[in-house]
Amino acid sequence: MSFRLKTTPAGAIRQAFFVAFAASPALAADPLLTLPLTCTPGTDCFIEDYVDADPSDGQRDYTCGPKSRDDHHGTDFALLTHQMMEDGVAVIASAPGVVRATRDGMADQPVTAETREAIRGQECGNAVAVSHGDGWETLYCHMKQGSIAVRNGQRVERGQMLGLVGMSGLTNYPHAHLQVMHEGRVVDPFSPEARDTCGLGGGGLWQNAPDYVTGGLFTAGFSAGMPDFTGVRSGSARITEAAPGQEMIALYGLVFDAEDGDRLELEIMGPDGLVSEAETKLDSPQRLLYRALGAKAPAGGWAPGLYRGVITMTRGDSVVAVRHADLDITD
Repeated sequence: MSFRLKTTPAGAIRQAFFVAFAASPALAADPLLTLPLTCTPGTDCFIEDYVDADPSDGQRDYTCGPKSRDDHHGTDFALLTHQMMEDGVAVIASAPGVVRATRDGMADQPVTAETREAIRGQECGNAVAVSHGDGWETLYCHMKQGSIAVRNGQRVERGQMLGLVGMSGLTNYPHAHLQVMHEGRVVDPFSPEARDTCGLGGGGLWQNAPDYVTGGLFTAGFSAGMPDFTGVRSGSARITEAAPGQEMIALYGLVFDAEDGDRLELEIMGPDGLVSEAETKLDSPQRLLYRALGAKAPAGGWAPGLYRGVITMTRGDSVVAVRHADLDITD
């Protein structure tokens, strides 16, 4: 993966950061990292994905859990709702340093097959790169268009606002992607020594490491009618478009590592407001399961427009995961 960011001193364009996952030494002292956005994990944000610790075609996070994606180079801190992005959530410097590069001007929009080619080479979206000395650098991706609040060469302090959480580049939900590098190589801030063993380990490069939470949602999607497990797991049940005459639509979510007492909230919103909602409690631990919420077409059929499904997984008072799905109903 590469990123083209505007760099100083002459605004030259550099293809920064083609990086291979490799072990790097831990920081000796400072700068230790703090959260890259103004939120509280489990309350108004959550960690969606970690650095991929599997050098093969598979993926695993630093605990050997499934919370990563193949060749994912950072930690994704996701907002709970799109409205939070609209209201504005600050992306902040995780450590003091000097701004090395910035990019702005990319639209906030979910990636599609049609837009994917247009963002090739700019997958990081609107972004800021900060150098911390001794070869250390942090990269902050997917910021909101027009929100970059720093300039190249500027000194920034820990916690200083860099921009706002957005949805630019290769993403389909509002989140901040924090990537840590040492001498051009990706470092997992939760496991800087890139161990082959599994487990939580210590605090890594964090001042106070965010807790690792097991379980989550692999995916959410819409289907034509109530789906079965095979269709959900394989993805064959997913639809992204439907006609107003579609008899039923259903929102589904594929859950992993559920625990006794976990809750799922499913909500379908249409162009005219709430279509359907439900809450279900998971009463026994399960490795993999799905739940679905169906909605029958009203008299006269579905109103044309965008339908958004949201599934929220909670454990006690903490949010474990949120997934979104969109369905376009057209004449």
